[in-house]
Amino acid sequence: MKVLVAGATGFVGKKLVKDLKDNGHEIVVLTRNVDAARFRVPVHCEVLSWDPINRYLPTSALNGIDAVINLAGDNIADGRWSSKRKQEITESRVLATRRLVKAMTYMNRKPLVFISASAIGFYGNRSDEILREEESRGHGFLSDVCERWEDEALKAKELGVRTAIFRIGMVLGHDGGALNKMLPPFKLGGGGKLGDGSQWMSWIHIRDLSNMLIHAIGESTVNGIYNAVSPNPVINREFTKIFGKVLKRPTMFPVPSFVLKIALGELSELLLGSQMVMSQKILDTGFEFKYPQLEEALNEVCSHSYHEINIEQWVPQPVGKTFSFFKEAKNLEKITPKFLKFKILKQSTPEIREGTKINYSLSLHGFPVGWQSMITDWKPNKKFSDLQLKGPYNHWYHTHEFEEKNGGTLIKDKVLYKVPFGIPGDLVAGKFIKKDLETIFNYRYKIIENLLA
Repeated sequence: MKVLVAGATGFVGKKLVKDLKDNGHEIVVLTRNVDAARFRVPVHCEVLSWDPINRYLPTSALNGIDAVINLAGDNIADGRWSSKRKQEITESRVLATRRLVKAMTYMNRKPLVFISASAIGFYGNRSDEILREEESRGHGFLSDVCERWEDEALKAKELGVRTAIFRIGMVLGHDGGALNKMLPPFKLGGGGKLGDGSQWMSWIHIRDLSNMLIHAIGESTVNGIYNAVSPNPVINREFTKIFGKVLKRPTMFPVPSFVLKIALGELSELLLGSQMVMSQKILDTGFEFKYPQLEEALNEVCSHSYHEINIEQWVPQPVGKTFSFFKEAKNLEKITPKFLKFKILKQSTPEIREGTKINYSLSLHGFPVGWQSMITDWKPNKKFSDLQLKGPYNHWYHTHEFEEKNGGTLIKDKVLYKVPFGIPGDLVAGKFIKKDLETIFNYRYKIIENLLA
């Protein structure tokens, strides 16, 4: 199928587009920032610029599209909920959905299926009540947003398009989502229950959520509203206990409710609200969870100890010529931004091969840095990796792969890295380092595009 994804640069979207590609689907991405998408979307695909707040979606974007998946929406946990922030959160969801559906109305050949995200915030704070899809909406800001969001999505059904809406719970995954903020204090032994710990938490592993959305594309019986949560919700006390067990850390530092309310304001309802949400309806369509139990889900997420970057770029050159360009160390200077003042100092062998050591110098925010890497995984015209032996990172392992595709070469970059000084380093500088890497790889993408055009 040809699948259009809105919100592909987000935490869930990045995982989804990778899994869509692995399942043989053709992908088109809608994004407000095409340059950022090159770094954040982990697969090579068609990328279209679209700002849903300020522009209608041209119907040409839907030509030939079989399925539309709508994950667009600002991060609800990114800052306190001021009046302005609430409006941004609402518009980013409601307007994007409205304009996607509006574009469908003008199509002679409409998509076969429209899948839209919603959230279990629809139900509000419901204590110990069992929440299935037919339950009424709750009260408060999130309930209001979700109801308006879903109402816009359901208009696609009136056009004859099979429509499925997924009310998503807390998504557990590596390098993003809720755990990204929870991991540091828990790893440092400062974790604990929130409030009295009795509130129900309905969660889902990111792999199960991605598989669920892909399942909905191909399964014609998936129609209507579904809860996208694990079949086994837990109370916050139990979540805290299991999280500490997985990390082998104590969890003796509870955070009182009043502290969260003072620190976060209305946003604290995300952490203190209780929602025991059931997912039997999606199970009845034949879907199977890979991580139905919390401990196995957290074990999988916490087994990833590195930050990860995945980028793909296609160039209209044969594999041999492309590989030859990258195996020349001097070409690294050409594809590195000038502000880094990158220089090759020394190479242990005349030509790069397995075991070659390369010394560089560069400047990071005005500070001179030495770097030595060693070439591993050397497979001519296919792949090689460079492993940092000395340098600014605790760990840096960059794999370059080359695949013949569509008369040219698909270049795949995968980087595993750890910032210096461990968890404190991540807390203080992790976000800035990621932003620097985005700038560097976006520059690299454009230069490669020009040099290997």
